[in-house]
Parts: sequence; C-alpha cells; structure tokens
Amino acid sequence: MVDKLNADQKEVGSHNYYSAVGSYYDVNRRDFLRGIVAAGAVSGAGLGAAYFGYGKVADPVRVAVIGTGDEGNVLIGGCNPEYVDVKAICDIRPYSQFRAFHGDWSSSSALKRRPGLISVAGYKDEAEARKNVKVYDGSNGGIMACLDDPDIEAVIIALPLWLHAPVAAQAMERGLHVLTEKLMAHNVAQCKVMSRMAGSMEDKNGNPIHLATGHQRHYNVKYQDAINLIRWGLLGQLHHIRAQWHRSNVPGADSWSMPIPGGEMVNGKNFDRIAKDIEYRKKKLKETTDPDEMIRLKMEIDQWTAWDADKNVDPKEFGYEGFSVGDKTFSAMEELHRWRLFNRTGAGLMAELGSHQLDAVSIFLSSLRDDKKKVHPLSVHAVGGRHIMPLDREVGDHVYCMFEFPGPEYSSTFDVGYYDRVERYPNPESPGNGPVAGYETDPNKKVVVTYSSINGNGFGGWGEVVMGTKGTLILDKETDVYLYRNSDTSSKAGVVKKDAGFALDTSASGDYAAPVAQAASSGPVSRGYREEIEHWAYCIRNPDGENKPRCYPEVAMGDAVIALGTNVALKRSAKGESGYLQFKEEWFDIDNDATPDDSDIAAETEFMKKPVA
Repeated sequence: MVDKLNADQKEVGSHNYYSAVGSYYDVNRRDFLRGIVAAGAVSGAGLGAAYFGYGKVADPVRVAVIGTGDEGNVLIGGCNPEYVDVKAICDIRPYSQFRAFHGDWSSSSALKRRPGLISVAGYKDEAEARKNVKVYDGSNGGIMACLDDPDIEAVIIALPLWLHAPVAAQAMERGLHVLTEKLMAHNVAQCKVMSRMAGSMEDKNGNPIHLATGHQRHYNVKYQDAINLIRWGLLGQLHHIRAQWHRSNVPGADSWSMPIPGGEMVNGKNFDRIAKDIEYRKKKLKETTDPDEMIRLKMEIDQWTAWDADKNVDPKEFGYEGFSVGDKTFSAMEELHRWRLFNRTGAGLMAELGSHQLDAVSIFLSSLRDDKKKVHPLSVHAVGGRHIMPLDREVGDHVYCMFEFPGPEYSSTFDVGYYDRVERYPNPESPGNGPVAGYETDPNKKVVVTYSSINGNGFGGWGEVVMGTKGTLILDKETDVYLYRNSDTSSKAGVVKKDAGFALDTSASGDYAAPVAQAASSGPVSRGYREEIEHWAYCIRNPDGENKPRCYPEVAMGDAVIALGTNVALKRSAKGESGYLQFKEEWFDIDNDATPDDSDIAAETEFMKKPVA
C-alpha cells in the first residue's frame, strides 16, 4: 500500500503516527505507555494483555490443534504456554505433523512464523514433545478420537474451510471451546448454526462455550491505535477506504498450487518435484562444510521427506473426492493438497484474503458508532475471474470490488475539519461544527470502500488506506503505520488542541510523545495471533458474562456474510449479469434463517451432525 511513498515520506508518516499515539495516551490514558515501557511489556511479551485488558491465567487451557498445515502452524507459533497447553495435534499428513513439532524450515521467514512446538513449549527434542503431545491421524481415530480425548478442554481448528463447521459443531457438542481459523465456515447457514450452538451450549463445567474466529486484526496493537486515532478525530469525517492484497503468484509458481506428493503426469511422464528437491538438498549437504548450512539442509531434507510421505495418505478415506470441470479431471489428492482452489473445499480470494480486510474496514467504521456494533455494508459491485491462471482451479485469481457502507453519525463535538460559511454547514452554533449527519439521517452519507485481490503482480502488497477530511492513515502489511495531515506526505506534524477538538498540525513537532510511543512497541510486531489465543484462554478461565473474545460469533459471521455475499455478486458477474448485490440485514441476524448464498439451515445442521473422518 506504500508503493508511492519514498523513504523520507515513510519516515514522516511513521513519526506522525508515533507522535499522535503518544499524544493520545498523554491526554486520555496518562502514563499508560510509560507504564508499558517501565514494565518491559513490549510487543510479544505482554503488550497485548495491557492493550486489550486481559490478565494471566493460573491454569493454562488444555488444547488440541486440529489441522497443522500452513495456518495451523502459524497458530501453534501463537500458543503462549502461559495461557494454553497444547496436549494434542491432529492431522492426516506427515508433512504437517513434522512442521507442528519442528517448525517450517522452507525459509528463515517461514521458521519465524511457524517455529514449531519444540521451540514454543521448550521441549528438548521431538521424543520429549511426543511424550506430552498426543498425535492423532488416520491410524488412531483422527479428529473424532481427538475430540473425545478427556484431557482436552478446547480446540483450535485450522482445517480446510469445508471442515470448519462440522468439526466445530462436534467439538461444541462435547462441551469444548473452539477457536477456528477464518473464514468462520464454508457457507452462511453453517455460520448461523455454529453461532446458535455456541449461544445455547455449555462446557463441561457448566460455563458458556466460547466460540472465536481468527480474524487477528482485532488483536493487532497497531490497528487498536489506529482505532483510537480515528475516534479521537484526527482523520476527521471518514469517506473513503482503499484496501488491497496483491500477490505475485503466476502459473507454475503459485502458493495455492503446491506440488503433489508422489508427482503428477507431465507429457506422459511422472514429474515428482518433491523427490527432485530432496535429491538436490542431499547433494548440497554432501558438498557443504559450513556447520550452520549442514543443520539447515538436514532439517530441510527431513521436512521434504515427510512431505514426500504424504503420498501414502489416501484422501478418499477422509472425504476428499475426484471430480471434473469441463474436460479437466482433478484427483482427490489434488483436492486435499490444493483445497483453496476448489468450490467444494474453499471459497476463493474473498474468503482467504478479502475477509481479513473487510473485517478491518468494519473495525474502523464500527469504532465511530456509539453502540460499537459491527457495521454492515449496504451493497457491493464486484467483478473478477480466472484472468491469468490455466484451468487448474475453479476459483478466480482476480477480484475487484466496490462496497458502500453507511456513513456514521458524528456528534456535535466531533471536529470534521471543514465549514462552509455560505451554506452554514455544518451547524456553526455547535461546539465542533457538527453534528454531521450519518446515513440513517441522510442516505447520501456513505463511505465507499474499494478492494482488489489479484495474482500475477504483488505491487503494493497488502494493507488499507483510510481517508478522512483531516488526515490519511495507512496500515501496511499489518505491521507498519503511516499518518499524514490531510494528504501532505512531506511534513512532520504533531497533535494540537483546538476549539473544536484535536488535530494534526505542522507547527507542533510532537517529538516529546513520539519516543515513548515508539518504545512501547519496540519489540517484534505481533500480527495478533498470540493475543487472540491468549484472550480466548483468559475468557475460558474467567467465565464472567462480560468476558468474550473480540471476534465472537456475531462479528465473525458478519465477515463471512460480506465475503460469501460478494462471491454471489462475482458469480453473477461471471454469467454476464450485473455484479451488484444489496446486502440484507436478515443475513447478519443469527436467529434469522435467510442467507445470501442460498445455503439451508436444516441441510447444514444435518451435515454438521455427521462424524468427521
């Protein structure tokens, strides 16, 4: 999102952000940041608890991680042993099991994101880890046996999307708390069934079930600070948000189309990419004399060997199927290993990527509501399709959307940053030149959100740009934030108190506050995985009615309605029809059976009652 900013402009934006954050806490929560610095509670070591208001737990929650693929292993990396004790993992793939213990050695960055249980829990080696962590797979009852394990209190679900709802339902039926990876479920009816179950069931101790969904921006400190600055009025009246997730995936180099264990046929011959990679690494190991490289190559060989062993798993025994799209035939092995590409097992770019960023949009806009309820879009115009990829998938590789959200009502004390003397707008007799009407009063007042998710070119990466009448806020890749007065990217600014409220001003340096705010987040930037798991565990151990995860069922279901409703608009567009969809409030109502995707409550309830292979 910062593709048009040079290094100097980024430095200015970063300075302005930290200056504003420091000023916000000096005015609203004096000594909060200084207390964090003094206590050493920087990112990754207690900052989340301080920001989001939860404490430690005396007895870590005993959990099973069901599904230890890419996202499951990221979540394992977020399992703080002071909050959760991973007692079991469950996955049918040797490759996923290896990474669950040892981490992902495919690159240094992958190992940081997926460090593995040996590192996270401090085990000496895999043998010691296996004495404490039960492994469930196809040989010992798999998912159902894991759910029946009497030592398990809660489950973290990171399975392919089509399995989220049935496994969550089976878990809740057994009185287990659930944290499921996003998207909440494969269709809206499943989301509603899950939500109703969570609202009516109890755990083994008679306490409410906590069902959380992994939209981790709810627990990202940078996003929380952005919300504070928006509420404080530094951006003024919000009217436009740009969001994108652009990736460089191209045919032959696509992170969603990984090699098939055992190989696949190319020009009548079997091409086994994984086996060739193992041979290459073994050759490099024989040639090297560097001790560190030897360790790395040995771990890579072990990881790729485990990946190769996935060829011995029969996906048909676990519900995966072969099928055809036109003249193209896909195997059950492809559906297992490339599940994101197919409609029966995944839901495309909006589910995997777009749901995160439309959730962020809702967070920003909901922050300006007095009732803090999640803001729902009014409509979407969407187009997209399979623009660069071959017929190796059903889902599209490009999505372009334009959403209309209702503009919030601004109070009489909120400074929107403008005044028209001729039209006497806003009301000049109000303390803050307000109030400015919102959508409910004036249907013209909307916030338009543009979103694109493309493959083929990663220019701009991913993030959000929030535009208001007084300032611009950029959140880049969930870790960096830049703040500017209006659209001025070259001037440093601090916060000043004006008659109508607070505003960025180039005459105020803000230097006194910026260092403290920067020091408070001086550790490694957390994207929120650790904090969402910690808070979920805290809520389980503190079953007060006021304690609930930030992404509770109503919030998570709203994100699913937006993503899956947009998929309906995309399908219409693909047929040559209008790619327009008007969102209905009953779709967001847990107790109403209406859905945008024609999913059926009764049918999905029956599906979710069936045991999972």
